[in-house]
Amino acid sequence: MIDLRRAFGTPLAALIVMLTGVWVLGLIALPQLIMVEKSLWTLQRPAGAVELSVQIDALYNRLDVLALDRVAAQQLKTPSGLGDALAKIDAEKTGIEAEIARLEAAESTPVKTWTLSNYAQMGRAHLWIFARTILASLAVTVLAFVTCYPIAYAIAKLEPPKRAGLLMLALVIPYAINELLRVFAWQMILNTGGPLNALLGLIGIAPVPFLESGAGVFVAMVYAYVLFMVFPLVNVIETLDTNQIEAARDLGAKPWQIHWRVVLPHARPGIAVGSIMTFMLSAGSYAVPYIMTRGTAEPWFTQLVYNRFFQATNWNVGAAYAFSLLAVCTGFVFLMMKLLRVRLKDIAR
Repeated sequence: MIDLRRAFGTPLAALIVMLTGVWVLGLIALPQLIMVEKSLWTLQRPAGAVELSVQIDALYNRLDVLALDRVAAQQLKTPSGLGDALAKIDAEKTGIEAEIARLEAAESTPVKTWTLSNYAQMGRAHLWIFARTILASLAVTVLAFVTCYPIAYAIAKLEPPKRAGLLMLALVIPYAINELLRVFAWQMILNTGGPLNALLGLIGIAPVPFLESGAGVFVAMVYAYVLFMVFPLVNVIETLDTNQIEAARDLGAKPWQIHWRVVLPHARPGIAVGSIMTFMLSAGSYAVPYIMTRGTAEPWFTQLVYNRFFQATNWNVGAAYAFSLLAVCTGFVFLMMKLLRVRLKDIAR
């Protein structure tokens, strides 16, 4: 706070602190706390409440039938027996209304019960989808790193500044297009009758079902999140003293040894940031797996979360599913920090 006051003055420093507090508490902490709280309770009715509701619904249906019978009786041209028929209908209606009032008085309001049963809704099938989503997100992260590391190294150390700037521009320009349009473009490219399979056909290879096999999801995700891996790597590798690389080369180190012993250890913070961002974006993606599989393949776990919230309208189970995904993603953050031996201070750079 003292440094902020010195840099910006008291009024502006107070505004910065206030806005930061609103961001952290109102947009990060509070929604997560609400989600956790909602995942830990459910509305339960006492034994027999369901049968009681069925009886009440049946009586309301009977009232509708009586209303139709009364209209039909009034439309009769012969008045003989009309009064008795209407009186009989009205008497039955009065009795049913009294019975409905008695049953509704006996029907109890659902009770808010604290329980972990919402997490138990994730049966074997949903657990498999959850595990498959996490494993697929890890695979996307590894593919993104393998793809982006040579690009980042070339931009940071091999290319002259002007050409490096052009490479960065070539990476950034496609992101001026909406993400959905880019994903749909990849769907058309990888389609059975798309240009990629057409090129394969020219060399005698039968059409490959990229979309049906799920390979298209990995391609589209790596492409969609490539910048989140490239930028951290470039920023860290640029800080590596080129003299260290030259010294290793002068001492007889092979290229793979230079990368393994010099470049990669220095790039650990960038690898951690890029891996964390790519993994979390992949695990939380909804549109990419749905579009690339046309909604016909096994769903991504985020699709289950969406279905629980907006199709099944069961927000408690949806919150439990969402918190489970959040917990795994948070665990991945600390795992990457542990494996790469980096601290929050290193990542923040």
